[in-house]
Amino acid sequence: MSDAALQIAELSAALAAQTARAQAAEAELAQARALASCTEAMIQGLKLEIAKLRRDKYGISSERRARLIDQLELQLEELEAAATEDALAAEQAAAQDKTSTVRAFTRRKPVRKPFPDHLPRERVVVEAPTNCTCCGSERIVKMGEDITETLEVIPRQWKVIQTVREKFTCRACEKISQPPAPFHAIPRGWAGPSLIAMIAFDKYGQHQPLNRQAERIAREGIDLSLSTLADLIGHACVALAPIHALIERHVLNGGRLHGDDTTVPLLARGGTKTARLWTYVRDDRPWDGGAPPAAFFKFSPGRQMIHPNKHLTGWHGVLQSDVYGGYNDLYKADRSPGPVQSALCWSHARRKFFELADIKGTARKGKKGGRGNLAYCVRRCDADRCHLCRRA
Repeated sequence: MSDAALQIAELSAALAAQTARAQAAEAELAQARALASCTEAMIQGLKLEIAKLRRDKYGISSERRARLIDQLELQLEELEAAATEDALAAEQAAAQDKTSTVRAFTRRKPVRKPFPDHLPRERVVVEAPTNCTCCGSERIVKMGEDITETLEVIPRQWKVIQTVREKFTCRACEKISQPPAPFHAIPRGWAGPSLIAMIAFDKYGQHQPLNRQAERIAREGIDLSLSTLADLIGHACVALAPIHALIERHVLNGGRLHGDDTTVPLLARGGTKTARLWTYVRDDRPWDGGAPPAAFFKFSPGRQMIHPNKHLTGWHGVLQSDVYGGYNDLYKADRSPGPVQSALCWSHARRKFFELADIKGTARKGKKGGRGNLAYCVRRCDADRCHLCRRA
């Protein structure tokens, strides 16, 4: 062999070794990246579990804790997707590397729950062999089967229902006979009840604005404008008004109510305003009552005293609520048809004792209150928004 050929062989062997080392390094790097991604996803998952356990222990009224859980869920979603991508990349890199063995790791995966029994099953039988795969004999007998279940979804389908009402004429009196028109959720409407329910649920249940719904429906080949969808929502509200009135009447027939209000954003010109959503709950189960529990909601742009007085006009009984001064007129002795008896909330009272304990504990440690010190803030809220923290 000549010197040139020997040199080429040596360079080829060196190149092959260098390529193998590069592939091994890439496989190890992909494995390390997958391990780091899975570890980070596991950490965020544990943080989310801790936050949920704290919410279950200390109550769900903390808005700051609710925002924290939402943020953790969003981060966990992105980290889990990235961890899956990195794990698949590590498997592909390890499969390409034939020279070295990469240290494997076990990824913590969520346990898949069995599919619900109420879902229909479509049985797809794979064609069975007619001969033995070993010896080729035709004397084979079925001894069992293995079933693999895969969850699938059928995309929603649009259709037009044609309701045909045949006309008949009488040869004797020449009168025309025809069955009556079918019932429509909207008088003389063109939208079916399932379509109206879907639009209303997506708007109020899934918080999907009507403009986004219109864009999605347009991508599915149906042209429904924003004004058309808004018109359907208006008709749905009118059609559901009797049900809302029935629920309200059932709740106000109870002798004990739970009342509270919470803030909701209100879109307005120039920005977003803070409105109020009032909730009144009837639940007689703790007193062995037979009436089913129910709740009705009222909306108001503000928190003036006039709103609870208007909502509970003509009702009297026991009202369990916080110490908001807007309920004070309900407790007056000269109120018609009678004064409302106040039943304060133990959770609100207990919360103040915990806040005082936090303040006492902070004082013992010799810490000074200041901006960002949540232990000092008696409101236990976000330090960036609390006037007490800013004032301290």
